[in-house]
Amino acid sequence: MNVYLIFALVLALIIIAYLVSILWRVQTQLALMKDALEDIKNGNLNRRVLAMESDMTRQICYGINEIALSSQSRLIKQKQSEQAYKRLMASLSHDVKTPLASLVGYLEAIESKIVVGEEKDEYIHVAYDKAQHLKHFVENLFEWVKLDSGEQIFHFEIFDLNELSRNIIADWIPVLENSHFEYEFDIPETEYFMCIDATAYNRILNNLLQNIITHSEGDNMALSIFENEQQAKIVITDNGKGISSDNLSLIFERMYQCDHSRAAKGNGLGLSISKELVSAHKGTITASSILGSGTTFTILLPKAL
Repeated sequence: MNVYLIFALVLALIIIAYLVSILWRVQTQLALMKDALEDIKNGNLNRRVLAMESDMTRQICYGINEIALSSQSRLIKQKQSEQAYKRLMASLSHDVKTPLASLVGYLEAIESKIVVGEEKDEYIHVAYDKAQHLKHFVENLFEWVKLDSGEQIFHFEIFDLNELSRNIIADWIPVLENSHFEYEFDIPETEYFMCIDATAYNRILNNLLQNIITHSEGDNMALSIFENEQQAKIVITDNGKGISSDNLSLIFERMYQCDHSRAAKGNGLGLSISKELVSAHKGTITASSILGSGTTFTILLPKAL
């Protein structure tokens, strides 16, 4: 009987010792977690809590580490966004102030009667062009802001993509001819119905064609449409100066211009807007280019959203 009591006592002591060790480990781990939370609270998002697989609190430790990592990631993105916002504001300031100052200068010369006759008419024409440039810039900016904030409202309907494309291209033929561009359009005669926002699609093609006229320095462009049961592929090419590999990966970023002198025409928003509009259709837009040979833009649009 005494043997059993001694055995039971020893077993109880072992269990108590085991539980005490567990409680000590838990207490130690809780203290570490408390310190880590204080560090994270004070802004040290690099702090992590180490835990072994055998620790009862390991899931809580993993959760704290995930919170710290997530907060750190959000902070990095916030700082990047702030830096991008500052660059955007600086770029906007330049893009608005420079043509505006020039416009005011031309108008002051006209108002003060410094120029008369044909020279006055030429000044009025230049001032009109600069006013139109500012108008288009503000329109593009507002559209980009709506897209970036998710406030753009799309109206997806069933359209014949080929007919819609022909109607858009028809308006560009006089513009291309006035800009001394040769052109070739290969659009299937068959109907190809798909769900699309006609206004957005119009803007996508307009931006790409305007980009070619404004920036390519070429004299020939082509647009082709290829279709199958899953998707439509729109390919637009030019024979211009091309885009370097360093710039090619950045051309769809907002406010990006390959001409870093900022003397180039355009506002760096057109391709960014096109990319956002294509994405709204669950599609993709890519560019490939060879310096001195031209650039190719490829748009893939799924037939069903």
